[in-house]
Amino acid sequence: MPAPVPETPAWLSVDRRPLPLDPVLHTWLYEDRGSLTRRLTDLAEGAFSVQPLAEGWQPLRGDECEALGLPPGSRGWVREVFLLGHDRPWVYARSVAGREALIASGFDLQHLGSRSLGELLFSDRAFARGPLEACQYPAAWLPEPALEDGLWARRSRFSQGALAVLVAEVFLPPFWARVRRQA
Repeated sequence: MPAPVPETPAWLSVDRRPLPLDPVLHTWLYEDRGSLTRRLTDLAEGAFSVQPLAEGWQPLRGDECEALGLPPGSRGWVREVFLLGHDRPWVYARSVAGREALIASGFDLQHLGSRSLGELLFSDRAFARGPLEACQYPAAWLPEPALEDGLWARRSRFSQGALAVLVAEVFLPPFWARVRRQA
């Protein structure tokens, strides 16, 4: 029997937050607009890496189509990775871009391998970052080793001309344990 399709979460911008959040959680979800890769590298004292999980052309989820301004059921490039600190998954990241805009742009998402997409986006000044949104990410959308309810995620849209890349980052329990030890 196939797994039930999770209800799409309400992605909330900082001004639509329903409840007060722990200040540390708020900082990581909403206040840090710089490169998460750089911040994770600092937190891991340089022991940071990217572990690709899956990538390819596939139908985008409804919330992704809406955020990218695409018709429901549109196809796009999907890249899923773990961002590792000290060889432990700290963040699950899912990046998506609409097929037609990505092909027309010539932007090469298909050959990143273990390189960080965030570093690429932040090093190209032509990309503009949209507002940060956060939600509690559905466990059914996570890869097997990270299945857990109630994990906080954030996402933002990076735009360059007609190309938009939506990047979602889900903060995993080992990440929060490290943050709390560093505090």
